[in-house]
Amino acid sequence: MVAAAPTTKTLDREPGRLAMLARAALPALPGVNQLPGVRKSPARDFDGLAYRRDQVVVERARVDAYAAVCGFPRKDTVPLTYPHMLAFGLHMAIMGDPAFPYPAIGMVHVENAITAHRAIGVGEVLDVTTEVGAPRAHARGALLDFVTTVSADGETAWESTSTYLRRGRPVEGEPAPGLVVTDPPTGGVEWRLPADLGRTYAAVSGDANPIHLYPLTAKALGFPRQIAHGMWTLARSVAAIENRLPAAVTVEVAFKKPVFLPGTVDFAARQDGSGWTFALTSPKDGSPHLVGRTSPA
Repeated sequence: MVAAAPTTKTLDREPGRLAMLARAALPALPGVNQLPGVRKSPARDFDGLAYRRDQVVVERARVDAYAAVCGFPRKDTVPLTYPHMLAFGLHMAIMGDPAFPYPAIGMVHVENAITAHRAIGVGEVLDVTTEVGAPRAHARGALLDFVTTVSADGETAWESTSTYLRRGRPVEGEPAPGLVVTDPPTGGVEWRLPADLGRTYAAVSGDANPIHLYPLTAKALGFPRQIAHGMWTLARSVAAIENRLPAAVTVEVAFKKPVFLPGTVDFAARQDGSGWTFALTSPKDGSPHLVGRTSPA
């Protein structure tokens, strides 16, 4: 039997940042999380949900601000990772929906795969859809795949899968192996990351998760101090090699461990056949923060 398509809800505007933060936080608060409109449905009842926005304009000012924070040059086409910014509000809308079984706070971004089918120009008008299906098995809880499609005139220009881990009660099924990057490079170029990087990236991305902002807010959620956004580490890594990638390309990464701010990381990349293998590692012991690879699409 073919699974039914998930329910799709349409947003007529980008969600406000304060509203997104509230919808992310409230389901994690004891007592408040039992209120109507906040209370989450059981995971066993969740079979999928989708949100979309149509006629989204790629704005020059936002693209340039994002490029500057992530290390991309200013161009008339958007950075490879930029369309994720157009979908971030949809991700948060899904996580904040009472039908979605888990609070957004505590969702851990573990993998990301992007396929660009062509370059997207500044000023283009796009339709953006993100959908997520039922949780799948993981040894430490449940995985959820947020699949985003960015299209123009009915043709897909860009797509991605952001995989999040929800630690806790496992779901039924056999866990699938995650992304394996063989022999990732180490050493390379040293990057020194400032303490305010999380706040700077939050200003251009809308992702104001407290774990990225200040030592105090990060400690409240179990971290010794603030950490860099995973999508910033991906974007900065792609920026370092983007001029060597084809317009139609797939980039896959696994986020291995947090990058604490302020901090220092090493970036290294190696050409392997028609693609590239790259990694962000610790200068102290070479352990990976992020590993990734590219291939022609």
